[in-house]
Amino acid sequence: MFYEAGHEKDHGFAHDPFKALVAPRPIGWITAMSANGEINLSPYSFFNAVASRPNMVAFSSDGRKDAVTFIEETREFVCNFVSYDLREAMNATSAPLPRGDNEMIHVGLAAAPSRLVRPPRVAIAAAALECKWLQTVPLTPLDEDQPVSFMIIGQVVGVHIDDRYIADGLVDTAAMRPIMRAGYHDYFVATPETKFSMRRPKGG
Repeated sequence: MFYEAGHEKDHGFAHDPFKALVAPRPIGWITAMSANGEINLSPYSFFNAVASRPNMVAFSSDGRKDAVTFIEETREFVCNFVSYDLREAMNATSAPLPRGDNEMIHVGLAAAPSRLVRPPRVAIAAAALECKWLQTVPLTPLDEDQPVSFMIIGQVVGVHIDDRYIADGLVDTAAMRPIMRAGYHDYFVATPETKFSMRRPKGG
């Protein structure tokens, strides 16, 4: 089948399949702090690593949510990673709360201090990236003159890894059982059983 994007009512699906096709997507569980010290913790599935030298990550928000505003105020944030055992807590932090209400307190998550940035990290998270804000990119659709989403790009300045997931000098990603977003209400989980390896071919 084929349908023209932007005319979703013509495709015949009950819901837009876009998010089900671009999947699974890693979840950036973003901790941000306002200039007044308010804490926000919220999950973003439009998230990924975007550079390695130096390490950079990016996430995008539909509209200017608290995370975007707070990050621009303090120019710092933390990306916590969501493992399977934290799925319910992650989902709970997606609930809309009044500005300034701390989602960590709301769902009963303990915070741990970061080393190089002011926003705290989720203490129980298997890994976390401390980041410095680089820029906000407004995402403006072709047929509109105002952005509808905003992409935050940050440079990683500090990395926390739970020692339980380090083996033989390597991070055992599958042992963390990270969850990833699919379409609709669905998620995937990575496990050691589903992991496989391939090496890049040599050049001609």
